[in-house]
Amino acid sequence: MDAFFLYSSIYLSAVMVLSLYRAIFGPTVLDRLIGVNAIGSKTTALLVLIGLVYHRVDMFVDIALAYAMLNFIAVLGASRYFQKIKGLYDEPGRR
Repeated sequence: MDAFFLYSSIYLSAVMVLSLYRAIFGPTVLDRLIGVNAIGSKTTALLVLIGLVYHRVDMFVDIALAYAMLNFIAVLGASRYFQKIKGLYDEPGRR
């Protein structure tokens, strides 16, 4: 069973490279934010898989939850910043 978790972790890491490509080379700011958020979500799942490999799920789940909360708050803050300051959406009638 450990081999399954190990191969799942390797596969998840390979899929994270695709999100990294979108985060670096995204044509818009929204694409970059979505790429960073996807990397954060996959990292949370990867932390749980690492906990299963090392047989310390309790510790790694706590770390994964803290990381997920930090990722969520960071993406919300960045999206709010780009919406208000940089004019991410040009809404007619609002200034």
